[in-house]
Amino acid sequence: MADKQNFVLVPRPEEEEDEPPGGGSLIDRVRNWALALVSPVPPPAPDIPRRPRLVFGFDATASREPAWATARSVTDALVQALPGELDVALAVHGGGMLHTFTEFTADARTLRDRAAGIRCIAGHTRLLAILSRSLGSPGVRVVVYIGDVFEESLARGRKLADALGARGIKLIVLHDTSDWNARRDGEVFLDLARRTGGCVLPFDANAPDRLRDILGAAAAYAVGGETLLQEKRAELPGAVLLLEHLRRG
Repeated sequence: MADKQNFVLVPRPEEEEDEPPGGGSLIDRVRNWALALVSPVPPPAPDIPRRPRLVFGFDATASREPAWATARSVTDALVQALPGELDVALAVHGGGMLHTFTEFTADARTLRDRAAGIRCIAGHTRLLAILSRSLGSPGVRVVVYIGDVFEESLARGRKLADALGARGIKLIVLHDTSDWNARRDGEVFLDLARRTGGCVLPFDANAPDRLRDILGAAAAYAVGGETLLQEKRAELPGAVLLLEHLRRG
């Protein structure tokens, strides 16, 4: 069925049968001709999500297993911070491609189970594929991305970041600089995040509790922006840190 083409057979004008004599008045013929130009099936209504959405993106290329193990263990923090108020999709690239972009869900178990089955694979980064898919997904307000290096077109990255910013979608990068080579790309991530109104925060694979706090704050930000972050300062330990970096950005 996937190979079936979408087309409608329309007879060529010379193959149409002549209308029999007395086959309707001029008004009837004009009416029938007008109706033939109108599609009998109305276009589908746009898919408007009921809840705000967040994309949790991750660089799962080679040597990233320790960082991925940490992120995998706290994925549920995104939906547990504000139960039932946010839908999250998991987006992971590895092997030189974006191989995972899940459905949006508010079920922590679904995210945790899907994350558990992902392994790191060598290949170039594909952050821009995540940004592009996020841009085409209705309702997305925040993209959280954990990565270390940037190996793609900076010009295209800036265009995507500008488009995200125009749509009100913030990019929050958790930059892993455990490998000194990753530090050279700090300014690139900062540039992309700032273009969206987002920010860059440090990532530490040895501090899962800190990551959980940041993800909980990012979830609140996706739901209610800086106003909700302010309200949740006492409940979400990562709210103050995220607010500080957003304002600095």
